[in-house]
Amino acid sequence: MTEYQVWAPEASRVEVEVAGSAHPMAPVPDRDGWWTAVGPSGDYGFRLDGGPPLPDPRSPHQPFGPDGLSRPVDHAAFHWSDTPWQGRPLPGAVVYELHVGTFTPGGTFEAAATRLDHLVELGVDFVELLPVCPFPGRHGWGYDGVSLWAVHEPYGGPEGLKRFVDAAHRKGLGVILDVVHNHLGPSGNYLPAFGPYFTDRHQTPWGSAVNLDAPGSDEVRSYLIGSALGWLRDYRIDGLRLDAVHTLADDRAVHFLEELATAVDHLAAATGRPLFLIGESDLNDPRTTNPRQAGGLGLTAQWSDDFHHALHATLTGESQGYYADFAREPLAGLAKTLTQGFFHDGSWSSFRGRSHGRPFPTDFGHRLLGYTQTHDQIGNRATGDRLAASLSPGRLAAGAALMLTSPFTPMLFMGEEWGAGTPWQYFTSHPDPALAEAVRQGRRREFTAHGWPADAIPDPQAPATVLTSTLDWTEPAAAPHAELLAWYRRLIQLRRTHPALTDPDLARIRVDFDESAHWLVVHRGPFRLAVNLGPAEQLLPLTCSEPLATFGRADPTDDGLLLGPDSTILFRS
Repeated sequence: MTEYQVWAPEASRVEVEVAGSAHPMAPVPDRDGWWTAVGPSGDYGFRLDGGPPLPDPRSPHQPFGPDGLSRPVDHAAFHWSDTPWQGRPLPGAVVYELHVGTFTPGGTFEAAATRLDHLVELGVDFVELLPVCPFPGRHGWGYDGVSLWAVHEPYGGPEGLKRFVDAAHRKGLGVILDVVHNHLGPSGNYLPAFGPYFTDRHQTPWGSAVNLDAPGSDEVRSYLIGSALGWLRDYRIDGLRLDAVHTLADDRAVHFLEELATAVDHLAAATGRPLFLIGESDLNDPRTTNPRQAGGLGLTAQWSDDFHHALHATLTGESQGYYADFAREPLAGLAKTLTQGFFHDGSWSSFRGRSHGRPFPTDFGHRLLGYTQTHDQIGNRATGDRLAASLSPGRLAAGAALMLTSPFTPMLFMGEEWGAGTPWQYFTSHPDPALAEAVRQGRRREFTAHGWPADAIPDPQAPATVLTSTLDWTEPAAAPHAELLAWYRRLIQLRRTHPALTDPDLARIRVDFDESAHWLVVHRGPFRLAVNLGPAEQLLPLTCSEPLATFGRADPTDDGLLLGPDSTILFRS
């Protein structure tokens, strides 16, 4: 027999349907809005006031998709490896972001696990999975997921995720999971039928906000925190990346993120494993990662779009949209982010039409994740083109060096390490024809308004879009990919070997550059990273005593260091 419970405060009658039979549920004493019943085990759904069976909001398994019945899971029955994983903290680590569905042609946890040796040889420390909660159809990014306690069945379901995590831990790799608390997908979201999970008190880009501060919000916060702790406890995930936390509208005295961070810290103490939270925030507010004791929210780290934008503008010359401020003096912008963390630290943002941000504490650079590419920065482009589609191997190598020797926590996007020739495009597989067409036309309208021809925009619903976005694993062994891959491996090895290259103190970094000549030198303790992004050779007044890694032409001379175009060298001075 199984005990079933559900929060449905607005219902006057609730039943649990198991194997076609309905069983009345009774109110739970002293738990307002909760209902309970004991019945046979099996696939189940909840009937509210005589309505059709709906999936459990806390369903651990949706074997028939988001619209189907739920299935109980005995998490204690899974056999984990005999050697316990002790975990590792985030500071000093290198993160690798991947999407299960396009990391391999198989598109499953099992298939992804066959490529873990590649990541071990690369030298990364954590695998970050894009969201894995159930969503409509077979293919998607995962950011329109529903059933926030369950795992997408086509990837392998709950068992598949546990086997992947266990395999990663056996190889010494931690696992981070991307979770979405700020909205649910447009299809398969049954939460409003159960209670006030959303509120019109705040509006977000996706409509009514998740209810974090209106009546009923105690239970909604408990729902989200319970989901988060479940990933860390039942699936032994090491950390969570929280999507777009700046859209979590919450006017309560204790912010939801502070409450979540407190709960995660308590779980870490109980399990004896370091657990952490990484926020994606557009606020440029250091309080996101400041300790709770100092008035912050207590997240471990956050993504750093400022570093990405400065580096992207430097490497590509792009100046549209939010790149405009960074492109005016790109090397100066890059130097500012490397030494101060935020580019917008109270400065004017032309993209926003106002000043933005506040200064970042310079002794905590590891609280910022630095990257040259992410799923967002590639997939939200019209054709999903990576940097490798337009940059030379030398420029890709320069970007990698600036990121992997930075004071930040570096993060790679899958395939970046060999300059993957495959794009990563926006794709969906909505079963609802009307929703599918709306997504298709919306995507086309967005980019045709910016000058793209309609026939150049990939159809998100086309199977070819997913296939095109899947990594080609024949590339890493072929030229020119193999040389770039070796460069990434060497840089990560050096970062792991020399503590000065992981020093998070931004105040101990000096950056020299010449905006017009397009060269830049980063000083990190006893090391120098010199980059020539100009079209001609550059003679820099640097004494190179011990070259550690070189991509392109770099020749020490009596007068200094002669760097060829698109060349990079890391050396001990």
